[in-house]
Amino acid sequence: MLTWRPLRFMLLGLIGSMAPMALSHAEEPGAIVDGAGFTLYGLESIKGFDAAKVERDPVCDQSKRPRIAKIEPDEAKPGVKVVITGENFGTKECFHTVTFSAASHIPVAFKFINDSTIEAIVPDAKAGMSFVIIVAGGGSAQSKPVLIKSK
Repeated sequence: MLTWRPLRFMLLGLIGSMAPMALSHAEEPGAIVDGAGFTLYGLESIKGFDAAKVERDPVCDQSKRPRIAKIEPDEAKPGVKVVITGENFGTKECFHTVTFSAASHIPVAFKFINDSTIEAIVPDAKAGMSFVIIVAGGGSAQSKPVLIKSK
């Protein structure tokens, strides 16, 4: 009668004895093997390259960190438009998002004006102090606190 322990060792031995057989069928280094997926030698497996799309893609300057200088007005109710001014916001294609720390889970509607100006709508957030955070191609920036008033 076999118990679990000897059976386990017998299975491990059987599996271990199969490994050298699998290795004996391996191709020489650098060979292309069907079904191996992307390999250095099978560059034709890269699909969807479009030179025109690459030319149209924006080049975002990652060396210029954005900075928020001012939020006007610095006290607003939810639904009110605020103007965020600063520098190095980048281009419309490279600008990512605006967030209020008091409502970080709520998407903020914003309009990119230029490299130094963004308009955003205050989200429906709990009344109190909040930071405005922007994310651009060069990184993120946080404002001084602004006051979100109750509705």
